[in-house]
Amino acid sequence: MIYIEPKLLERVNTWLTPAFDQETQTHIKDLIGTNPEELKESFYKDLEFGTGGMRGVMGIGTNRINKYTLGKNTQGLSDYMHKVFSGEKLKVAIAFDCRHNSKTLAKVVANVFSANNIEVFLFEDLRPTPELSFALKHLNCHCGIVLTASHNPPEYNGYKVYWQDGGQLVPPQDAEIIKMINNLDYAEIKFTANNNLINYIGKGVDDVFIDASVKNGSFNTPKEARENLNIVFTSLHGTSITTIPETFKRAGYTNVNIVEEQREPNGDFPTVVSPNPEEPEALKMAIELANKVNGDIVIGTDPDSDRVGIAVRDLNNEMVILNGNQAMLLMTNFLLKQWKNNNKINNNQFIGSTIVSTPMMSVLAQAYKVECKIGLTGFKWIAKMIKDFPELDFIGGGEESFGFMVGDFVRDKDANTSALLACEIAAQAKANNSSMYQELINLYIEHGFYKERLISITKKGIEGAKAIKQMMVDARENPLKEVNGSKVTLIEDYQLSTSNNITTGEISKINIPKSNVLIYYTQDGSKIALRPSGTEPKIKFYISVNTTLDNVADFTATEQQLEAKIDAIIKDMQL
Repeated sequence: MIYIEPKLLERVNTWLTPAFDQETQTHIKDLIGTNPEELKESFYKDLEFGTGGMRGVMGIGTNRINKYTLGKNTQGLSDYMHKVFSGEKLKVAIAFDCRHNSKTLAKVVANVFSANNIEVFLFEDLRPTPELSFALKHLNCHCGIVLTASHNPPEYNGYKVYWQDGGQLVPPQDAEIIKMINNLDYAEIKFTANNNLINYIGKGVDDVFIDASVKNGSFNTPKEARENLNIVFTSLHGTSITTIPETFKRAGYTNVNIVEEQREPNGDFPTVVSPNPEEPEALKMAIELANKVNGDIVIGTDPDSDRVGIAVRDLNNEMVILNGNQAMLLMTNFLLKQWKNNNKINNNQFIGSTIVSTPMMSVLAQAYKVECKIGLTGFKWIAKMIKDFPELDFIGGGEESFGFMVGDFVRDKDANTSALLACEIAAQAKANNSSMYQELINLYIEHGFYKERLISITKKGIEGAKAIKQMMVDARENPLKEVNGSKVTLIEDYQLSTSNNITTGEISKINIPKSNVLIYYTQDGSKIALRPSGTEPKIKFYISVNTTLDNVADFTATEQQLEAKIDAIIKDMQL
């Protein structure tokens, strides 16, 4: 006889009631008899909203992505919309990516909204996440949903919620909606569609979005310079194939080589270990093609086309991948320079970044006399900055995890416009006998050489979640006093909202929302941040070091020194 804990059995039995279809009930009974461990993983908790919406493994149960967990989300969201927009004719936009079941689940979500008397604008086929953010505002919708698990493995899917401003849900709406969802019974979900309220959208919105991307991502690059840039592009089997090639074309980039083996959307992502441009392996085929065709720049996007990976030629003419911080610095500096050259900077502008991204963003902002607002990890916080400060001009902003946003016409990280912006930088640099890599070194010479590295430790399942939780508890209860021989001078605890100056003993309040993040600053300028991922079973360590760089000739040796310093920090912290 297989023993199942009473609390777990109670959760499981709920799914054996008539509110659930026969196929679901049969599957659960099979798990009870044959795979109790999988049953436990599937039901031991409810899926939660994290930094990038709700993501999880697809399957049966409360801890899985399926028609019932997403149906319950959508029913709670529908009830909330009727409450806060009482008397208004409600509208939502829905998009989905290339993942298995995304199209089917998107229709389930559309059915529930329509059953709740909410008009739906559903994309006819897969589209990038940033286009959903754009379409929501373009169609004057109250809310938007995209079915995606971003760069997670093939077994995952997800559910991202966007609000009227085009940005993802943030406090206080998120907590209010989650409360309404949690108070619902599954039997209360209205699954029967009102098809009269479901509209299918496609090329019409695509055209407006692509034109807006060209308008916002183009900066007076000569026609000849654009035609002279040799681009290699890969969609990594994702959604960006539907918009980025056409964006390049309309902007005047005619020399574009597409990695054909990765062109076709495919939720199995057969040619990569992970469809994440943060992983060097993901851009391997694109770099091989670049070497074959003598490409100047490689552009690769994740499945829902919000992250962009960039590879360029270094001082030795070898293709190297820029990390997210480097790409963000190049793009931000380029935008700031454009604003400055057009005399548009007047103490009324800001750029955005996150607490785990490079400190060099603040240094850049100071140099251009604009504000750098720093938020929690996740682009919803940068979108919130725009919403909270409508009197200020948002120039651009990014985070270390390969995300960037150009202006505010899209309120989420946007690989479509960012890819175009990267090509503008590369084309202008090439026309001036320089390169993106050379421009990056010039930034380091002018503002200081900042070097970052991310260490991710994966801990899957129930035991993994416990281990990650304990690692954060241990870090708080036994804070580091020094790192690699340098004394810790400041500890920021975003869960406690405290900034503790070790040197003076002064403790001040951090005035941004609470988050499970701990950051150490040391005497020699190093910064080490710890946070559990909000979308994956990982704990992440973000390491930043810096020094001065006097000239290009010293670049390689100085970079090696900084890399060695990061290696020493990793060894000292036993990561």
